[in-house]
Amino acid sequence: MIFTLTFIVLFAVSCFAAAQVRAEDLDLRRLIDEALRDSPDLHASGYRTSAAEYRIPQAKTLPDPMITFGYQNEGFTKFTYGNPNNANTQGTVSVAQSFPFPGKLALRGDAAEKESDSMGADYEALRLKIIARVKEVYSDLYNTYKSIDLINERADLFTQVEKAALARYSTGKGSQQEVLLAQTEKYVLLEKEEMLKQKVEALEAVMNAVVGRPADAPLGRPSRLPHEDLVYSLDELIRSAYAQSPELKSLDKKIDAAEVKVALAKKDYYPDITITGSYFPRGNDFYDMWSLTATVNIPIFYRTKQRQAVNEAEAFLGKARSEKEAARLVIASAIRDNYATLRASDKLMSLYKDGLVPKSYQDIELSLSGYKTGSVDALTVITRLKAVIEYEISYWSQFAEHEKAIARIEALTGLHQPGD
Repeated sequence: MIFTLTFIVLFAVSCFAAAQVRAEDLDLRRLIDEALRDSPDLHASGYRTSAAEYRIPQAKTLPDPMITFGYQNEGFTKFTYGNPNNANTQGTVSVAQSFPFPGKLALRGDAAEKESDSMGADYEALRLKIIARVKEVYSDLYNTYKSIDLINERADLFTQVEKAALARYSTGKGSQQEVLLAQTEKYVLLEKEEMLKQKVEALEAVMNAVVGRPADAPLGRPSRLPHEDLVYSLDELIRSAYAQSPELKSLDKKIDAAEVKVALAKKDYYPDITITGSYFPRGNDFYDMWSLTATVNIPIFYRTKQRQAVNEAEAFLGKARSEKEAARLVIASAIRDNYATLRASDKLMSLYKDGLVPKSYQDIELSLSGYKTGSVDALTVITRLKAVIEYEISYWSQFAEHEKAIARIEALTGLHQPGD
């Protein structure tokens, strides 16, 4: 049974290690560059931004001129086209051009520019979110691989307990239950390792989606995850977010566009004008004729049309301002949340690294010695051994949470750590 268990453990470890040798190590910087280059979501946002830019010259341009072709006939009894005895028997042509009331075109162009700027800020916000998402998934992958390593490395400690239990059992000082308990815990480690490998596959699928690769594209193991310390205070982070968050900049531009649309709606109280020039060729000795007319729309339904359009534009302006205020509150709350996570992770990492883990190892050594001499039971040794493994796994989990919190703060504030 012992031989079979050992073979299973070694086979699983060797297969997993071989799979990682075949894959290239993951480099965070290269992954970020690839995501920014290939992300379909970022491409879609870029196209939306370009489309908004193309609307600007359209909004500033006059309406298309209209050409009218016609024919004038004298009487209803017959066609008189070409009859030399009639004056108006030729075709007519008219050209008309509409001119919006002064200031309308400029306001339409200004509104289109503000909306384009808002799209550009949305693109930058999405770019920062993608960078943060890559860093988050990378941190989770790094943590998961570290946990697998710890399980493989600490399996030897359970082997020592198992050997000690067998030795005690063979001399009659221990029970078979102690041997089975030690062997069961090794199987529990195998179960945990398989669950972590499944998590690796799930995280790889997420990373491929973020980066823009096929779901089954092979990924390697994260090469390294350097520890970063946040150099900004909470107040500095919130002030920076208010000043340069792309999301807030986008909302600012939406407010500007809404203000312009209010002014434009008020301009619609004033009429537009259409100038029409017509030419009438005439036959025989009659002079050809021409005409120049001006057509002006009369906004007599202003109570149900123009006034309501102004009300609508003002309502959208109020909506845009409220959305910005809500976004400010959400961003400040998210920064505080991640800042608290970061500080808690720092304290927990220090607790695990400087206190719990080294003290637990000392306790394990004493427990193993005591178990071999019979002064400590097997359950106590195994419980303390499981605890130190959990402490080490928790340390790397907090390490990953620390880096993920920094990544999210960078996306929220638009700040970068020195050296990024």
